[in-house]
Amino acid sequence: MKAVVVREIGAGFETAELEIASPLGREVLLEVKASGLCHTDLTMSRFEMGNPLPAVFGHEVAGVVTAVGPDVTELVVGDHVVGCLVQYCGACEKCLSGRVYQCLHPEKTLRAEGEPARLTENGDAVFQAFGLAGFAQQALIHENQLVKVPDEIPFAQAALLGCGVVTGAGAVINTADVQAGDSVVVIGAGGVGLNAINGAVVAGATTIIAVDIADDKLEKAREFGATHVVNSSAGDPVAAVLEITGRGADAVFDFVGIKQVAEQGLQMTAPGGGLYLIGVIDPTSEIAVHQVGLIGSQRRIQGVYMGSTTAKRDIPLYAKLYLEGRFELDALLSKEIALDEIEQGYEALKDPNITRVVVTSL
Repeated sequence: MKAVVVREIGAGFETAELEIASPLGREVLLEVKASGLCHTDLTMSRFEMGNPLPAVFGHEVAGVVTAVGPDVTELVVGDHVVGCLVQYCGACEKCLSGRVYQCLHPEKTLRAEGEPARLTENGDAVFQAFGLAGFAQQALIHENQLVKVPDEIPFAQAALLGCGVVTGAGAVINTADVQAGDSVVVIGAGGVGLNAINGAVVAGATTIIAVDIADDKLEKAREFGATHVVNSSAGDPVAAVLEITGRGADAVFDFVGIKQVAEQGLQMTAPGGGLYLIGVIDPTSEIAVHQVGLIGSQRRIQGVYMGSTTAKRDIPLYAKLYLEGRFELDALLSKEIALDEIEQGYEALKDPNITRVVVTSL
């Protein structure tokens, strides 16, 4: 099958012919119909983050089940499915308490040592990033990482559910537990940030402030439900948020991931409120915290992984909301590309008018 491989850090994405194994145990083979481009994959291709190489990335996957392993119980051939990069065993204390995103044994979704690799090139193993490897014509994935979705959802929109949607909306609904009447700031009005705005609307937040440096993105944020927008390149964003809210926001979400932005986010947070860190542009970034000030204000800072998502609960919810016209997916999709155009796709994402790019021609 055709797949896109990263062979060395910084070397980019290269199209190659790989072999894919038949499903064992609880594995599911699917024909990939759509695979979204997420900046996380680009970051992992450019920074040393401990991933073996060569590797196939791509973790926003949607497709059709073509074969199942003998122990699969939840899916059958023909099902439309979405992949999610949250890997969980389902049996550890974290999983049993409902926090699958904190699973102690995510390796249980992968093949054991001594078993043949799922992906190979001329007999040599190729790493399957996050257990998904969606930048390919086919994918072999543990059923815990797959969720059945209604056939009515187009594959390109469905692919976005597995990462961008659950990360953005989940940070608001699950992690921060935003309530009706709360005030929210979303810093970074890209694809994931727009999902956070959508989530804040669903949660009933009354003040939703989008902060970005691009007016085009801020205009789209208004379309997704932002009640106020702040161009941080035109003035002090902290002062603007404090003027709008009077005391700061109940929840501030940083989808950018650099020192200055995170520290501004903390200053935007109301006493007793929370700053939630999601974006990672610079994986080496650190922030300074005034400990006494943090104690006195009772503010909290929390890192958020995948929107604290339980995929088999949350993805069907967002799918249902989409089909009811209450969660926007269509306007997220800006560009569809072929599998061998991933480099161009990431280049296109530099354009503030481009929200999400999805591979649909495989």
